Amino acid sequence: MKPDIWLIRYSEIFLKSEPVRRVWEDLLIQTLKQKLPDCSISKTRGRIWITGDVDPEAIAHTFGVYSFSPCIMFPLSDLNERVLTYVKETGFSAYKTFALRINRSGTHPFTSQDLARTLGASIQKSWPSIAVDLTNPEYELHIEVRDEQCYLYQEIISGPGGIPQGASGTLVALHSGGIDSPVAMYMMMKRGTILHPVYVKIAPFHDDSSEERAHLIVEHLRKYQPDLTLEVIDDGHVYATRMELKKRDLEKYACVLCKRHLYRIAEQKARAIGAKGIVTGESLAQVASQTLDNLYVLDDAVSMPVYRPLIGFDKEETIAVAKKIGTYDLSVMQVPSCCCAIPFKPATTSQRETISTLEEELAKGSPAK
Repeated sequence: MKPDIWLIRYSEIFLKSEPVRRVWEDLLIQTLKQKLPDCSISKTRGRIWITGDVDPEAIAHTFGVYSFSPCIMFPLSDLNERVLTYVKETGFSAYKTFALRINRSGTHPFTSQDLARTLGASIQKSWPSIAVDLTNPEYELHIEVRDEQCYLYQEIISGPGGIPQGASGTLVALHSGGIDSPVAMYMMMKRGTILHPVYVKIAPFHDDSSEERAHLIVEHLRKYQPDLTLEVIDDGHVYATRMELKKRDLEKYACVLCKRHLYRIAEQKARAIGAKGIVTGESLAQVASQTLDNLYVLDDAVSMPVYRPLIGFDKEETIAVAKKIGTYDLSVMQVPSCCCAIPFKPATTSQRETISTLEEELAKGSPAK
């Protein structure tokens, strides 16, 4: 049965104060209009309505949407007749039990329970063998009454939840193309941020296939943020530093120095576009550069917040989210390792003073000791 209108529900928006709720509703509608430019979108308290040629996939990937349903719409005066027609056309006679779920808004001479009893009795008059079961019904019909309009639906489709795009500002995301950084981006987008992903192409460790993988992942995530665009920055500093560390027999610090350099690139970009911080896919103690000591040293490289939404995740939890959002298969594409510059025994307990002094010496071109 072709729907007349689509009902969009949100959850977290409803918890906000009235002024914030209005702003967030408008942000959600703005995103939906961006994704569904040929549709008509309106709102009532606690609900957003869409008519036109709706693409359900677009709604299903819009943060701020808790769930949505395709509905049949008609006047309240036609409710009893339309309910009987609807259940008949949707194969009601094949079931043994049913339930009516009523949601009512507005002033009416009846309660939701009154309406459920009246409609239930009318249905049972036509199908007396089908019993009411409010706990585990085989057939479930939802009826939304809002003032003088009614909406019928059976299907409730889950959305991604979260809060609308733009509600939390802009961040720069360091994107490696691996498993972790896309999940970190997804989680921060879910909390209302607009992301500017940056891929630092480190020659000669990264080649075109690594860059292409990063692009494919961003393209996949664009279903959540339609204007998501990857910025690629070519870099030769990391390789030069790596070679100099080898001369000094200090290769163990390569990862920490590399990441501090990447942080500074991200910070420079963030300040240029007015972003409020940096997003990374780091998880505490997952690899050598992500120990508590090393994360402390990494944070010292920049003067703006570094957001790590995966900080308490183990790898399997991150992989589960990656598979859920569809980035996992892209992340594990066979490309040359993006971390072939990792030393045999990387430092796990770097000291801020040691690293800062080493960076100063490298910048001045001081001879190896």
